[in-house]
Amino acid sequence: MTKTITFTTVLLLSTAVAYAQPAQPPAGGTPGAAQAERPPQRERDPRTMGGGDCSANPYNCKDTPNPLPNNPSVFIEEMTWMDVRDALAEGKTTAIITTGGIEPNGPWLVTGKHNYVNRANCEAVARKLGNALCAPNIEYVPEGSIEPPSGHMLSPGTISLREDTFRAVLTDVAHSLKMHGFKNIIFIGDSGGNQGGQRAVAEELNKRFNGDAVVAHVQEYYTYGVVSEHMQKQGITEGKSDGLHDDPIITLNMFIADPKSVRYDERVKAGKATINGVDLSNRAKATELATKVVEFRAQYTADAIKKAIANKGTLPAPPPPTRLPGQ
Repeated sequence: MTKTITFTTVLLLSTAVAYAQPAQPPAGGTPGAAQAERPPQRERDPRTMGGGDCSANPYNCKDTPNPLPNNPSVFIEEMTWMDVRDALAEGKTTAIITTGGIEPNGPWLVTGKHNYVNRANCEAVARKLGNALCAPNIEYVPEGSIEPPSGHMLSPGTISLREDTFRAVLTDVAHSLKMHGFKNIIFIGDSGGNQGGQRAVAEELNKRFNGDAVVAHVQEYYTYGVVSEHMQKQGITEGKSDGLHDDPIITLNMFIADPKSVRYDERVKAGKATINGVDLSNRAKATELATKVVEFRAQYTADAIKKAIANKGTLPAPPPPTRLPGQ
């Protein structure tokens, strides 16, 4: 036992002495010489854009012509950075920020209902305006308390944001677009719970930007009562409500974006392609009506956007819209 302790003590002392010795410089130089010999970093080329360095490839330079034909899309996420740059230079300086939601919508409609609606409508609105692009849709919005669950959060599949998180996302997206040169930044939301946050953020940013860009919330996009009245003249007459978070207008608006989003083929096969007494099983007729829904909403919203831009900000809140069961 004594020998073991003595050996261990000697080993520990030897190790301590070794660590106490000053570090020896590398052969042929002094400490830090290797770092000092590194070439200085090259300054970033001020023309750099596109995710790389301008000096590495001319396609990373802000003034390099786009090597591809004009991109006809109005969705920023479907465009290259050069496409967006060129669109801005051509005068497409209005950006539309849509907000949707992930929530329960009965047995027929998928949880991304509002996001499908926005996909169809934003393109139509942008083309009506002629000088606009669609920012990526904001899919996650306030849907109720997360814990304990409330509102739509009581149903599986729902994803909710806190109100302050939602407003922070709106703020950063709008600010990003402003920094790239967009002069008019428009919020439109397809869900009732989105409206207050959009209005508050638009008003705050409009003050902060102080004329450098107009930020406006356009409430008129979310006026399903007006759309319903118009579509009654087009032949949609609802009967007794099915009591679902669904209705013919929003079903048709989703259908034009993607029939799968309303489980169309399965419903027709099962004899379930009706909502609130409106039969949608005739595909050609459903397509015709869906096109009219999008056309009306796009024109109504585009007109409201023009008024908001002329007003240099959000217009006074209109009377509360008639909120149908499906919205």
